[in-house]
Amino acid sequence: MNTKNLRNLSLAVGATVLLVGCNGLGKMVKKQSTITYDVKPNPLEMHGDSVVFSVSGKYPAKMFAKKAIVTVTPIVKYAGGEKAMKPVVLVGEKATGSGQKISYEKGGTFSYTSEKFAYEPAMKVASVELKAQGAVKSKTKDFTPVKLADGTIVTPLLVRNDEKGIYAKDAFVKSTPANQSASVYYLMNKSDVRASELKSDEMKNVQTFIEQNINNPWYIFKDISVSAYSSPDGEQSLNSDLAQDRAKSGSKALMGEFKKNKNKEQLFGKEEANYKTQTTAEDWEGFKSLMEASSITDKDLILRVLTMYTDNDQREKEIKNLSKTYTEVSEKILPKLRRSVLTVNVDKKSRTDEQITQLTKTNIDSLSLEELLYAGNLTNDLNDKVMIYKAAEKNFGSDWRTSNNLGVALLAQNKVSEAGEAFTRAEKTANGNAIVMNHLGIIAAKAGNRVKAMEYYNKASGAGAEVNYNKGILNVRDGKYADAVSNFGSNKDFNKALAELLNGNAGAVATTIDGGNDKDVAMAYYLKAVAAARSTNTANVVSNLKTAIEKDGSLKAWAKDDAEFIKLKENAEFKALVN
Repeated sequence: MNTKNLRNLSLAVGATVLLVGCNGLGKMVKKQSTITYDVKPNPLEMHGDSVVFSVSGKYPAKMFAKKAIVTVTPIVKYAGGEKAMKPVVLVGEKATGSGQKISYEKGGTFSYTSEKFAYEPAMKVASVELKAQGAVKSKTKDFTPVKLADGTIVTPLLVRNDEKGIYAKDAFVKSTPANQSASVYYLMNKSDVRASELKSDEMKNVQTFIEQNINNPWYIFKDISVSAYSSPDGEQSLNSDLAQDRAKSGSKALMGEFKKNKNKEQLFGKEEANYKTQTTAEDWEGFKSLMEASSITDKDLILRVLTMYTDNDQREKEIKNLSKTYTEVSEKILPKLRRSVLTVNVDKKSRTDEQITQLTKTNIDSLSLEELLYAGNLTNDLNDKVMIYKAAEKNFGSDWRTSNNLGVALLAQNKVSEAGEAFTRAEKTANGNAIVMNHLGIIAAKAGNRVKAMEYYNKASGAGAEVNYNKGILNVRDGKYADAVSNFGSNKDFNKALAELLNGNAGAVATTIDGGNDKDVAMAYYLKAVAAARSTNTANVVSNLKTAIEKDGSLKAWAKDDAEFIKLKENAEFKALVN
């Protein structure tokens, strides 16, 4: 090889060595400690079963090589696995390729948001590590991995999945009306009670009922009411007086009948004042009802007259103008309106609570549908409730309430599958009833189908506050904390306090919990400890966590790995509690 060629080769090798030595990657690696990073949130947080975080970084001046391309990859590490995020590419000002530009002279910043990824239980104890590799043309160099964050806060998982069922209401009443009535009819313009009227079948039936039941403990005789009427013909002032006279005569006639029996007389009183009277001077409503039920000629025309005219005198005049028809009216309709209706007001008592409860144990099939549904309210024992509602469904399965209430009781026993079957049976006869929709929503929620559950809850609108409460649980699980606070409404319980905490109001936790029935449960104290940690109140963290662990020892292990307390890992009092 000649001297010229040797000289050219020497120059080429020298240039290559110079290029490699001056590509800047070594300097970047050497000064990587001057790069600053920020991760939000730190620790990582799980919301709606997913995790997402952002990273920002700052390179100082005269550090990022002009032709360098740096690929930065955040990696979430946890026991048994790791998850590499989509990388971010940074490029020097003279580098070829796309990415976020970083100036050599001035330095620069980059920002990055990870893709949303599904939370796995092992990620409760995790870390975020940043790996980076620099490249200039074909030359590469790895940066030392940097730990950026810990995690993961999983406080939403504490939501209590205590969805609320709704027992369908019974129609059982303590007593039912058993009133007995008889009508006394009068001659035109007369108010005296004819003897024959007191011997009518209606009057005999009233007398017989009283005699048979006056000492019956199941019947409560209250009072007598007399409603007296005049037919809508003649002068209104005369008819008004006539109706009042008929009320008095009707009362006196009934008192006269009761005087024949001392028990009756004592029961209903001897004075006219004991009889409640009301009068109708011209019974147009009665006239209309009888006319509608009749087959009188020109019936429709007469009914139109009642609609067209509100003045009673005008009505009477127009009807009388129908001379032939009016004769038929005066013979078939008006006599039935000249009357007094004598009513003995009686209540029939239902079975007592004690009797119904006893029959559920000895002869449950003797109870009516409403008694069975009512019986379910008389016990707090879930086994008894299930037994009662099973009997109700067996005997009255066509009523959706029986299957619905059985499902609610089974749900309270945590027999979710059996409850779901009962709710499905209820749906078949409920015709889209909102209460049943609520329960189908609960079953969907417990199966993990939150979208379907919310669809059912929306169909359950108006069924009760329980529906909103159940929506609130879904809201927490979906990461919609403001909605959860709203749907939990005025509740003062653990879930409401949890929603307030997750919605950024740690200060409300203690007030909410202390105002309700959950204040003495272990998880209430645990949540107070979390709220205190978020408020950097170490004394309250230790105090509440100590009580929580005393009440439920399993909380010690949970607290030890809970990222809510990550800043207290080296605190002596905290360590003493969880180790």
